[in-house]
Amino acid sequence: MGDPTVTTLEGQEQAVAHPVADETAGRRGLLRPRAPRRPRLWFEILLIAVSYWTYSLIRNAVPEQRAEALRNADWIWQFEGRLGLAFEESFNQAVNAVTWLIVGMNYYYATLHFVVTLGVLVWLYRSHPGRYAATRLVLFTTTGFALVGYYLYPLAPPRLMNGQDFVDTVLVHQTWGSMASGDLKNMSNQYAAMPSMHIGWSLWAGLTIFALATVPWARVLGLVYPVATLVVIVATANHFWLDAVGGVVCLAVGYGIALAWYGRQPYALPRRVEEPARKARLRGPARQERAPDAPVAAPSTGTSNASEAVDAAERIRVPKQG
Repeated sequence: MGDPTVTTLEGQEQAVAHPVADETAGRRGLLRPRAPRRPRLWFEILLIAVSYWTYSLIRNAVPEQRAEALRNADWIWQFEGRLGLAFEESFNQAVNAVTWLIVGMNYYYATLHFVVTLGVLVWLYRSHPGRYAATRLVLFTTTGFALVGYYLYPLAPPRLMNGQDFVDTVLVHQTWGSMASGDLKNMSNQYAAMPSMHIGWSLWAGLTIFALATVPWARVLGLVYPVATLVVIVATANHFWLDAVGGVVCLAVGYGIALAWYGRQPYALPRRVEEPARKARLRGPARQERAPDAPVAAPSTGTSNASEAVDAAERIRVPKQG
């Protein structure tokens, strides 16, 4: 049987809502993608600080399994050799011969990893608040999966390998800032090279800038930044190029989770999120429900109209003249 209908005064039929359909819609509502909310500054500062502290704590708490990490590095090096792509050693030595270039790369490796990432987060917060939470979710998820990689697959960087001629450029040129070499190396897990978060974070920042920036030169820089980072991590012997592949995989997982959570990629979300109070003001006062129209008398048939006219004529007495 079909749904019951009601007839309006204009003779149009409207379907009565079926209660089962309403219940189904309610259940579907629980599975709807989350809508973005406007970020709160104090919460974001606290979240970033606590998250980075937790990331550093977990990363550095992973057991430094030196023997296994060196075995894994040897396997990576041999695998790249079988592919004909074991170029890191020659590239590291060539760049190290140009002092001003390798010193600049050392500082690049030590600083831009944090400066650019935080800068992009601040830019998103100020200029794209509607996309901020989703894009931040990508970054945090990527980092979380990287921690799993550090635990499951300890890997020594090329500069710590035995029997190879990689140059530890920070030690040789006595630059500051890097926690991978020098006096700060004891504060960081030296065998957490796979995946490379220098690549994961730089590619996240580059894609975000390329997707959302309106200035052409900024979009070009967004594409150049992760490529330059790849050059730096290989030239300084801090990573194999396969570590970069691991960073890309973690980032892809981050984007997949954001897509599942919000129903759209972060860059496709609205740029701004309106506050509930503002939405109410834009809508204006709620419309009052119209009072039901007065009932309309049903039209009479032609026979009843004729009989009523005859009765009325009989009741009227026209006076005679004369």
